[in-house]
Amino acid sequence: MEHESEASDWYADEVHAHRETLHRWLQGKFSGGIDLDDIVQEAMTRVWNARLQGAVESPKALLFTVAHNLALDRLRRERIVSFEPITETANSTVYEDSPSPAEAAAHQQELNLLTQAIQSLPNRCRQVLTLRKIYGLPQKEIAKQLGISENTVEVQVAIGMRRCAAFLSRFNLP
Repeated sequence: MEHESEASDWYADEVHAHRETLHRWLQGKFSGGIDLDDIVQEAMTRVWNARLQGAVESPKALLFTVAHNLALDRLRRERIVSFEPITETANSTVYEDSPSPAEAAAHQQELNLLTQAIQSLPNRCRQVLTLRKIYGLPQKEIAKQLGISENTVEVQVAIGMRRCAAFLSRFNLP
């Protein structure tokens, strides 16, 4: 690479000279929630590192593009994960997202009825339906595993689904 003074001059002229303009541009596009100084610094560092790897055709364009992408990434990450420490939240209330005892009991009863519906099926039909709907195996694999045709698998699944639906409808379940 070039001499150190040439590299410093390049950085000052082609990257650092745009620092304030970049900061104002980012303020216009991203009105809060992220540390713009940090974004600007990171973008400048990445452009510098790109220059160390080889020639940079348009340093200003690269700088603005990198800063824009960094800001978008930061916003996405903050939407997904809050970085606020729990100790800094005042009067934090923990909400339990579990079902009420009545909902849990109703759900358990529905599962028991579904189990009974599946158990009431003929053996081959129960095997095929369980492999397809519970374990999610493809028809081809089920046919191979059980030594039957893919058409038989399809028919047995259809029969099993109809019989289970009829069983559950007796209890007013879908």
